[in-house]
Amino acid sequence: ILFMDSLTEFHDQYDTDKSTLTIRGRNFSFFVPKTLDRFLNATDLLNHFPLWAKIWEAAIVLADCLAGMTVDPQKRFLEIGSGLGVAGIVAASFGHRVMMTEYNADALNFARANAQNNRIASTHRLKITSLDWNNPQLQEPFDYIIGSEVIFREQDFQPILALFQTWLKPDGTIILAERVRKTTVEFFRRMGDYFEIHARKKILRSEDGEIRIILCRMRFRDPSAEKIASACNS
Repeated sequence: ILFMDSLTEFHDQYDTDKSTLTIRGRNFSFFVPKTLDRFLNATDLLNHFPLWAKIWEAAIVLADCLAGMTVDPQKRFLEIGSGLGVAGIVAASFGHRVMMTEYNADALNFARANAQNNRIASTHRLKITSLDWNNPQLQEPFDYIIGSEVIFREQDFQPILALFQTWLKPDGTIILAERVRKTTVEFFRRMGDYFEIHARKKILRSEDGEIRIILCRMRFRDPSAEKIASACNS
């Protein structure tokens, strides 16, 4: 699959609907697949279901969080599992410098189209590129690593941890928004061995009921602080 360079090429390739969002007073419009049929792998639905192909509530929570942060033009954000591009595009439109990444080629095409549709060109403020968590090819560490609904499978825990440890600056921050589920809770429990974690629960209400989202900030544990605590307790 080739990456689309224009919206004309994109619409020639995909059947889409539009979804609109308002984040902190700004309106955004995102292309979403009209159906999932062409993206499904019938032989392996569990591992290859196109999770990227919808706007998740957690992505909206993350987008709102980033939109509310003070912009520092020196700080760089790495978004993993960016999907349709909601969080990264919103963050860039509010002035943050973001590298949005995805592994799936169709998702990257939608993310690029959505960036164009929201008049966020691929400039120094927003870059969109492919990234494999198991073999991340990056140039330098980031001030922030962000993601929404990336914690689905336990086999991803170790690659994601390794990515954090390698590509987050020592004083950097990880911001994740995840729906409350067993894998999410277990992931954050394990991350507590490596990071200081501050979590808030967000509850989104609709006609279909309540959706609970964990918005989590993580920073590396201070090794010197651990040594001091150890000495005091000995």
